[in-house]
Amino acid sequence: RKEFVDLYVNYVFNESIRKPFEDFMQGFLRGCPARKWKMFLPVELQTVLEGHKKFDWRLLEKNVTYVRYGMLDRTIRNFWTVFRKLPEEKKKMFLAFLSGSDRIPGRGLEHFRFSIVDPQVEKPDELYPSANTCKLILFLPR
Repeated sequence: RKEFVDLYVNYVFNESIRKPFEDFMQGFLRGCPARKWKMFLPVELQTVLEGHKKFDWRLLEKNVTYVRYGMLDRTIRNFWTVFRKLPEEKKKMFLAFLSGSDRIPGRGLEHFRFSIVDPQVEKPDELYPSANTCKLILFLPR
């Protein structure tokens, strides 16, 4: 019975996926040569690939630039007041809205820069906030 279980487990977790895994590995190594990954410890490689999972949100506020806004403008003060009160999960949802990911790239939050821009529209109350995820820009109407 033990031999059967061992053989079955080996089949399910090794043999049955060998070919698909080898195909994946071949494609992955074509785009990401192994010699470049060897410089990382496993935990470092995980951070590079997945991004950071824990954040010091104060750094996000510190690293923002404002376009057609000042740091003391009422809209900006209100935005940060609301943001600071959000639960962790909602802050991550904002990050996903802004950047397309709920994680910070491997370099860390201290290197994550984004802009808050006043879109200067005629009727700002009729416009929702929007984001350009490629350029990390939050368009925030007054």
